[in-house]
Amino acid sequence: MANGPPQVVSTSLSMEDVFEAYRNDLEEIEAHIRQNLDSEAPLINEIAAHILSSGGKRIRPLLLSLCARLNGYDPKEDLVLGSLIEFIHTATLLHDDVLDEADLRRGQQTARRIWGNHASILVGDYLYSRAMQQIAAFQNHEVNDVMAIACRKMAEGEILQLCATRQPLLTETDYLRIVEYKTGALVASACKVGAIIGGTSPAQQKGLYQFGLYLGIAFQLADDLLDYTANGDNLGKALGQDLMQGMITLPLLHLLRSCSVEERQDLVQKIESKSIEEKDLLKITTMMARYGSLEYTTRRSQEYIDAALLNLAPFEDSSAKRALTVVADYMVNRDR
Repeated sequence: MANGPPQVVSTSLSMEDVFEAYRNDLEEIEAHIRQNLDSEAPLINEIAAHILSSGGKRIRPLLLSLCARLNGYDPKEDLVLGSLIEFIHTATLLHDDVLDEADLRRGQQTARRIWGNHASILVGDYLYSRAMQQIAAFQNHEVNDVMAIACRKMAEGEILQLCATRQPLLTETDYLRIVEYKTGALVASACKVGAIIGGTSPAQQKGLYQFGLYLGIAFQLADDLLDYTANGDNLGKALGQDLMQGMITLPLLHLLRSCSVEERQDLVQKIESKSIEEKDLLKITTMMARYGSLEYTTRRSQEYIDAALLNLAPFEDSSAKRALTVVADYMVNRDR
């Protein structure tokens, strides 16, 4: 690694600047990812390598590293924890693609499409167990506890989302709880693990957990929006996929409570009867634009980012703190 901590000096940074400043950390995390793909079952290594090399930005490991650096700590061997959090994240992607019957992720065929559902689920299970085994080897009770709770919450979030499929009367509060568990929990845990190994106080650890939690929720709300608005090639998956699969996300929830009674009845009937077709997508996105559902989702996502950033206030100005604000902005303004 280069001598001294990375320096992020400009106040008008891009995400590319942050990636460049922390290139050494990210390269070391990648090396740990490759080293941990050492199963005696070759198919596990093949499937895991397929999704791990598909273009993920390693945002969660980066957040861990940045939160560890807030009080001046210089991560070394602890960067392996970032790679293990990426293993857990990858496991959720493998499982999600099976549950969603997805054929594309990040512009390439999903593992389930190539190797089948059974192999994808089992490799996801392997990555979970491999990660938790390696995390336990650090013999840090606080880290173990944080990650065990995160895995429990993610499993609960998946079940809550499954139960909410094709349930157009879902409330926004219930939906946000799903997002908190399914997406926010792991981002929050990455930040708190960084805070723990960085030697921050219990109050600072709690603040960084909240930072990550709100960041994760904002990220998912931005993803909800992209499903209806992004360039399909940039998104790396089919547009409208959430709706076609019966997933009730925030833009649709807002539309259902804002449109006319007749429009709502028509939408509810199509959602519950699984009769949404591709030709309906343009009509629905047009309605979302007319009723302000897209703007509402954007606003709610930004509100969560604003709430997240308040938790950085107790920390002194530093390259790591400035980088965290850039990552927060990127997570809601990307067009992946």
